[in-house]
Amino acid sequence: MDPPHQSYGAIQEGRATTGHVHADDEENARLLPTSNSQSSHMRFRDHMKEGIDTDGGEFILILGYIITGLIDGSAVFIWGAFASMQTGNTIYLGLGLAEPSSANRWIKSLLSISCFCLGATVFAWFHRFFGAKKRWVMFSSYLFQTLLIVAAAIIVSLDRTTTEDKEKVRWPVMVPLAFMAVGSSGQCVSSRALDKNSLTSVVLTSIYCDLFSDPRLLSFSGSSNPSRNQRLAAPICVLLGALVGGFWARSEIGLQGALWTAAGLKFCVVLAWAEWKIAPEVED
Repeated sequence: MDPPHQSYGAIQEGRATTGHVHADDEENARLLPTSNSQSSHMRFRDHMKEGIDTDGGEFILILGYIITGLIDGSAVFIWGAFASMQTGNTIYLGLGLAEPSSANRWIKSLLSISCFCLGATVFAWFHRFFGAKKRWVMFSSYLFQTLLIVAAAIIVSLDRTTTEDKEKVRWPVMVPLAFMAVGSSGQCVSSRALDKNSLTSVVLTSIYCDLFSDPRLLSFSGSSNPSRNQRLAAPICVLLGALVGGFWARSEIGLQGALWTAAGLKFCVVLAWAEWKIAPEVED
């Protein structure tokens, strides 16, 4: 009796094995995009959880001075109140309380101050609770600020009222003013998160004091006095922003042009935080 055909069994076994391998390959091929997607998601999540290097953060804050000048330069011209500089609003509030019936500017100033204080409280808590220098925290903070400006710009763009109506206490005036005040407080709080307390991106009085009391004010070596250079850049940037904001306010486009420009600049900061360099590792 002939022995069983081993070749048949080998062929069958090989076919079975080969078929099983093909099945595994097909299954792996189906799972591969999901695995790659999960891997990309993990990399992005780890990237956003990284701590950022505060070195160079002063450039973000100096850009913030341009945004401040841009918004306030047009807002105070059209609405009669500041969105960022609460010193001016405090003066307007005091003058209004002295004679409440004279104008409604003090009401807008009070709203701006209140929203700025509320925003500072919320943004400061957000940074403290989640980690002041984490990439996703800075990214989210500036993204929210950008969305507030965009919302204000949309409201202003859709408001088809006269200049006289814009001076009245109306929601198309008060709501955008409140949004921008909250957003400017977040920009100010970020200076604390970046350990750049002197560059609030809002206040200039202390900048002038520190600048002109610097014993090395007239030092010609720029690299030897970076603090002086930053303080010098701050008022220049506010002036530049206010100049552009004034041009927008006097143009046919009006305040919305300044707001959309500010939103674009702030969104650039959002993108910058997404790719900002990570904090150096601290050696034991």
